Amino acid sequence: MGFRISRLISTIHGQIIAVIFVCLIIGFVMGSALEAWVRDEYNAPDLEGMSARISAIASVLATATPEERSSVLAAANRGGQSFVLRPLSYFDDFTTTSPDEPFIQVVIDRLLPPEDQPIPFGGWRTFVGGKRVLAAKIDDETLLVMELLPESFVRNDALRFGSNYLVATVTLIILFSIFAVWAITRPLRRIASAAMKADISLGPALFEERGSVEIVALARALNGMQRRISTMVDARTRMLRGISHDLRTPLTRLRLRADRVNEDGVREALLTDIERIDRLLKESLSYLRDNHQREAFQRADLTSILQTVCDEFADMGHDVTYRGPARLIASFKPLAVTRAVTNLCDNATKFANRVKVELRATAGEAIIDVADDGPGIPAEHRERVLEPFYKVNAARGGTDGGFGLGLSIVAEIVQAHHGKLELIDRHPQGLIARLAIPYEQNETAVSL
Repeated sequence: MGFRISRLISTIHGQIIAVIFVCLIIGFVMGSALEAWVRDEYNAPDLEGMSARISAIASVLATATPEERSSVLAAANRGGQSFVLRPLSYFDDFTTTSPDEPFIQVVIDRLLPPEDQPIPFGGWRTFVGGKRVLAAKIDDETLLVMELLPESFVRNDALRFGSNYLVATVTLIILFSIFAVWAITRPLRRIASAAMKADISLGPALFEERGSVEIVALARALNGMQRRISTMVDARTRMLRGISHDLRTPLTRLRLRADRVNEDGVREALLTDIERIDRLLKESLSYLRDNHQREAFQRADLTSILQTVCDEFADMGHDVTYRGPARLIASFKPLAVTRAVTNLCDNATKFANRVKVELRATAGEAIIDVADDGPGIPAEHRERVLEPFYKVNAARGGTDGGFGLGLSIVAEIVQAHHGKLELIDRHPQGLIARLAIPYEQNETAVSL
């Protein structure tokens, strides 16, 4: 039995039941305390009590002689209230509304009509000349009317229900807010945060399996999905690596045989095709390497990396220059960033004459711009060019020997840094490949 209760409480359904049960207990206890406090603090008579009193006096007057009635009324009026005898025709002056009645009193009477006995003659809402009165019938000719009701009085049943309702409502709001944050919102945010930072590499469980039964089941299912995706990707990667490796031997034999072809044109065409296939295999293997996923973050000088990449391309005869701070120490993956900027510069030098790499630190991000003066990429193709092996013949020079993997690698590296990659038009012509990498404000940046 204890195990079943413990298991029920560990579920969201059981926790909601527990919250409601606690709320009912608090509402009952606090509501009664609030009701008693209001009565003691304001010391206001209640409408039901006044109705019971006038009914009791009317029952006494019904059996009293005319002389005795005067004595009974005199005794009743000693309490500061006004009891008078009126003819039964006085009832014709009664109304059920008053322009002077507080709106809150009208709402309470409409929503929560009194249910206690006895009911005054003419009902609970009776007014004469805009003033509220209570009446009780003595006989077929006489009414006992309680005039000059106090300016403030309470409704016993409304007070009892209202205090309990108010406390229960406030308690429910507070408890459910705390419960929603503790049992639902915070675990879901933790899972969402882990999912945003996740990669598909097979490693420790991404999602912490703690909380209610439902949250644990969700985290366990997501961890299982991560393992299945990682296993599937690893299997396909191993298969492609194996195919690429096995193709190298026949390619080597083809290259040797092509060298022995006597016709120069045929030999050159064969060697060109073989070289193209070999480059495709190399780029595919390079794309399949996930070193940027497994590389750890470390503090390094981002400026030094960018300057080194620019110098290497300049040594090969390309017009690639750097502009930015002389030093910027940040936490990132050095090899991955080097590979990303190298790919961008390599793409730019294929289709442009001048390339400029610019670095700047903004609020929370390190921005790397690789700008060129080439033909650019049409706007309708900028999302697709980030996909593996996607090529746009009309974009950036058309039929170059690339295979559409460079930008895909850059996109994955930026994603591994939880950053953003944008392809922007450069004016008057060209393209800007912008890498935005999260950058901590306490890192060191020294301007030139």
